[in-house]
Amino acid sequence: MPRLPRPTRPNRLAPYRFTGGTAVLTGAASGIGEELAYGLAARGSHLVLLDRDAQGLDVVAEKIRRRRPGLRVDTLFTDLADLDQLARTATGILDAHPRITLLVNNAGVGLSGTFGQVTAEEFDWVLRVNFQAPVLLTRALLPRLNESPGSHVVNVSSLFGLIAPPGQAAYAASKFALRGFSEALRHELAGAGTGVTTVHPGGVATRIAESARTGSGVGEAEDREGRDAFARLLTYPPDRAAELILRGVRRRRGRVLISWTAHAPDVLQRLFPASYLTVMSRLAPGAARNAGSRLGAREAGAGRGGEEQGSGV
Repeated sequence: MPRLPRPTRPNRLAPYRFTGGTAVLTGAASGIGEELAYGLAARGSHLVLLDRDAQGLDVVAEKIRRRRPGLRVDTLFTDLADLDQLARTATGILDAHPRITLLVNNAGVGLSGTFGQVTAEEFDWVLRVNFQAPVLLTRALLPRLNESPGSHVVNVSSLFGLIAPPGQAAYAASKFALRGFSEALRHELAGAGTGVTTVHPGGVATRIAESARTGSGVGEAEDREGRDAFARLLTYPPDRAAELILRGVRRRRGRVLISWTAHAPDVLQRLFPASYLTVMSRLAPGAARNAGSRLGAREAGAGRGGEEQGSGV
């Protein structure tokens, strides 16, 4: 068995300073991402906003420019599923911004359907957007972040980065992967002065359910029922979710869980790691069934067109 590297002794990080920093934020056109953009601007951060929804992104940016004329707000139309385009976008960000202090990988996509109901192409699309894109951006921007002591990285995972219900094989795989990447990165950077926060939203009111893709093998009636059932679980206000995330960044929290619909399953998963779904079905039959019927994705904002968005679960 290979010897594990000796863990870096963590330094206690000072509170993150928003004022005067530059934040790169994906999925900023709506939902949690939009609210994060407003919250960061209110705290004095310059912004680089990415989304596939160019029209929605422009609306968000113009609101911020009117309210905070002293801030620099750049917008970049980017499809995170196109990793070559994203790499070029990252290079452009580095060229235009000599100082970057915060990276928020908030954008994500949803796909409903069991493993047998989704194609390999559909499965890989979710992994590209939800996992490979954040890893690519982090790899590209981390050296610049490390040049500014006290920088921070935020990766928005999901409730389904804590539990994995049926019908969410692709989505849960991508969010568990993002969680694992984030936790390892946090440990690796413990002595470098750059913090890492993993976010697990549950039931945030975004358009994730209505804009998520459906696996090719899912029937129309099944899809409609699943969308309706899952949408009823999305009740937590995105502005409050964004506030919790920014509070966690300031305090350098390693993990932020949003709403009881994330906290309760997290506890059950710890207590019953192999049978938590059975326990959930006994405690709240409707909630457990609905959780598996539709995506709980990006705790961030759902972009129009359903491809650049934050998860609601």
